[in-house]
Amino acid sequence: MEQLLAHAESMRGFKKFDHVKAEFITSDRRSAHFDVKGKAEAIVIEDHFKEAKDLIKTLKPGDVVDAVVMDPETRDGKILISLRHAAHSKLWGELSEAHKSGEPISVFVQSITDRGVAVNIGSLSAFVPVTQLTAEHAQNMDSLVGTHFKVQIIELDSSKNRVVLSEKSMFEASDAKKLKDLLEHVETGKVYHGVVTTVTSFGAFVEISIDSEHKVEGLVHVSEFSWGKTAHPSDMLTEGDEVEVVVISTEGGKLALSMKQAQTDPWELVSQRYPVDSKLKGKVVKQSDFGVFVELEPGVEGLIHMTKIPPATKFTKGQEVMVYVEECDPSARKIGLGVVLTTSKPIGYK
Repeated sequence: MEQLLAHAESMRGFKKFDHVKAEFITSDRRSAHFDVKGKAEAIVIEDHFKEAKDLIKTLKPGDVVDAVVMDPETRDGKILISLRHAAHSKLWGELSEAHKSGEPISVFVQSITDRGVAVNIGSLSAFVPVTQLTAEHAQNMDSLVGTHFKVQIIELDSSKNRVVLSEKSMFEASDAKKLKDLLEHVETGKVYHGVVTTVTSFGAFVEISIDSEHKVEGLVHVSEFSWGKTAHPSDMLTEGDEVEVVVISTEGGKLALSMKQAQTDPWELVSQRYPVDSKLKGKVVKQSDFGVFVELEPGVEGLIHMTKIPPATKFTKGQEVMVYVEECDPSARKIGLGVVLTTSKPIGYK
């Protein structure tokens, strides 16, 4: 009894904005679970999960991080916490290391001003002065908005939340000319063997060999990873992986690559694989006002139109379902599906 009372006394109740130590338990694609020595399990979800996703991916069971209570008790009886401070500290630590070593980092261009380019590094805002851009980009800053490029850190002050970056320091005039000359020898549409050098939240940088002496690095955007859906680049690739890529563009002095275009488009074979009236098993991936989308294989989805769904039938994401092919139009990348019923069959169902 004494042990039970001692245990009960150790189970804390929290107030909003309390600072706690959170011990990592496990995570999935949308949430992370922690032990905060409270009356219930603590969770990180939604926007709080997104802002700390890069930190969470590095945690192992038993790791302890600082957290802030956002809701002492959710509808599910959990404790909602935020890892913003811990994620912020981790990001500043990584930037400090990059600043000391001179290692380039990838940034996303948010907007431009008369003075330069405003960028995002994860959840942090930073700035690239126009004087620190290459001549090509300084003359055409509008083209940078919404793109990613690599820079070096030239000024870092966490007390002022100040980060100043430079693209120019990475590319001396001779190097820029060398890169442009190299890209002239890259063939658009050709398949190259490459090695992954960096994996980011938006894709992966891959180095390809133009010939026995020269190599150049390009970006495979996450949308060009696979014909199927990719949750996060790190789910598919790690640094050092060897991949086959197709060159899709060399415009603007940048090399754009694709892994999925180095593979056969699955829609080229759907007529043979999914003839009309064939029955098969698929997985529910999305629901809409006009029906349910079912994945037949990575990159190939079919639609069960709402008029083809039997009354009172409910579907959930991830559910396996038996379907039959009603129509198939590879040119429009559309497959119409019906539900294979295993009980009573209303007129019009199979």
